[in-house]
Amino acid sequence: MASDELLTEKKYFSITEVSQICNIKSHTLRFWEKEFEELKPLTRKGNRRYYQKEDIELIKRIQSLLYDSGMTISGAKKNLNFRNNSQNENPRSKKILEELELLLDKIK
Repeated sequence: MASDELLTEKKYFSITEVSQICNIKSHTLRFWEKEFEELKPLTRKGNRRYYQKEDIELIKRIQSLLYDSGMTISGAKKNLNFRNNSQNENPRSKKILEELELLLDKIK
């Protein structure tokens, strides 16, 4: 079964499944969990990890930054923080602009 088909069929994935989907060893995934605070899979009894689609997307982004772009872990962290901060600011900026437009309409 292709990894894309598996991603659409399931909601939760074990560390073994994520390891196979992303072609990354499970010990590397556990290490990344310690290094990247954004990567927090659900843990159930016995400390079993359950990843969701968002976690897998983040893992693929980290993998691309480290292996394809040649970044260090520190550089990848900064890149992820910058992306998260810029994405978080956009909704606020939109809301502020909408409020300003309403105020300008009232003034006219």
